[in-house]
Amino acid sequence: MYEIGPEYLKRLESIAAQVQESEVLQQYLEEEEEEFYVQLKDMFEPHINLIYQEVAAQQPLQLIHLERILLDPAFEGLFLPRILGFSVLRGTVDSNYKYLRPQHHFQEILLAICNSANFDILKKRIGQTIQIGFALSSDIWVTNLINSITNRRVRNYLQGLKSDRLRVMDERRRDYGRYNRQFRNENFLAVVFPDTPAELTIEYPSLERFLLYRMTTQEDNSSLTTPLDAFVSNKALVGTPEHMKVAMLYGAFFDDLPDDSMDAMTDAVEGFRKELPEADEKVLEFLLYLHGNDQATLTPQADLNLAMLFDRTTKDQLSEYFNVIEKIHTDGYTNEATQEVIRTSYLNHEGLSNFNEGIRRTIFQYFKTFVSNLEVGDYTEYFEITKLFAVYIGLFGNQQFNQDLKELSMTYVRKLLKNYTDKRGKDYQDIKKFVSATFLDFEFLTEKEIVNLFKTRRKRKKKEEA
Repeated sequence: MYEIGPEYLKRLESIAAQVQESEVLQQYLEEEEEEFYVQLKDMFEPHINLIYQEVAAQQPLQLIHLERILLDPAFEGLFLPRILGFSVLRGTVDSNYKYLRPQHHFQEILLAICNSANFDILKKRIGQTIQIGFALSSDIWVTNLINSITNRRVRNYLQGLKSDRLRVMDERRRDYGRYNRQFRNENFLAVVFPDTPAELTIEYPSLERFLLYRMTTQEDNSSLTTPLDAFVSNKALVGTPEHMKVAMLYGAFFDDLPDDSMDAMTDAVEGFRKELPEADEKVLEFLLYLHGNDQATLTPQADLNLAMLFDRTTKDQLSEYFNVIEKIHTDGYTNEATQEVIRTSYLNHEGLSNFNEGIRRTIFQYFKTFVSNLEVGDYTEYFEITKLFAVYIGLFGNQQFNQDLKELSMTYVRKLLKNYTDKRGKDYQDIKKFVSATFLDFEFLTEKEIVNLFKTRRKRKKKEEA
């Protein structure tokens, strides 16, 4: 865990002092009316939130320490319901919607709330959060937490938040999804980089989630280079699949790395190529995983970032793979020389190999990007790109690739037909003529399906009232 920077600490200490000196707090303590605590919340929580968001954006590894500072009674419980929610969602859940490991930070914040002098007010804002956190945790863990509390009233309150309904996995999944959506615009993810293989195995899902999130935001990730350099350079971790995956994510998606970081990355890549059993297959498998991950689009730049890290004099699949990938991205997938390089390498590997699937995914991503960005008025450009469809359909001979092209095309054609409704119009006729011939040749649709696609749907007449 990284300690919070002195500039943030000073601002937090100033807020705590202002809270304690506030006349509103004195009124609340004297009259014990909730309205005064609400005023206190409205006065100071926005300032706490401002600091929190700055740290989350620029120094995310300091978030846990920041949250622990907020547990100090001097803050009077302000912002604790919010970070309690963050702690619940920070935990990684498995396919059964249970935490992969106990959430000690969730427990730490919850106990601070339970021991707060302002518990009776705070509990009005945390019921759903606790219910979700308990449902995702094991029964034994929840029971031990509740039994550790000496106050019977608080213990009974927590006991009442154990939901029998949420023992059912589908119910847990549904409620977790609904709760998660409340925080979809919040930046709260933080991790601790592990030092041992055993810790890495446990922590990897959280690491991947964190890194993928940081890659998809426009936040400053410069604070992560030093811990990531230390992580990828850790000799104790080299040779584990998780080390390889983190190194690949770092190398692919973090641009403009300083020279020291590039050196650490190239050493890490050479390390796992030598130490990780079947490294080439595992790397190709992970690249396919990234191709299928909505959060991690393997852009041409990401591919080229990785290609720079792999020594192509090493005789393995990865050298050949990145030679082909580099050719695609630098000379273009429309280039006949590129197509010939693809054909030669493609025939040297089994059709369903990870190597060939990686090439197919790379080419399909170009088609997807192109077609997805076409406006309805650009349909002649779609007609033109299908000439390349034919080239790669013939080159790959892969049913799934063809199916993906079909789905991509059908989405665009339906958009065209929704826009061009005049069946006598030139646009409609051009589209119909093209689709009728090309989709039949590609075996995207049968003759009957093409007829149905362009058939006018008659509106059913409303039944006359009796």
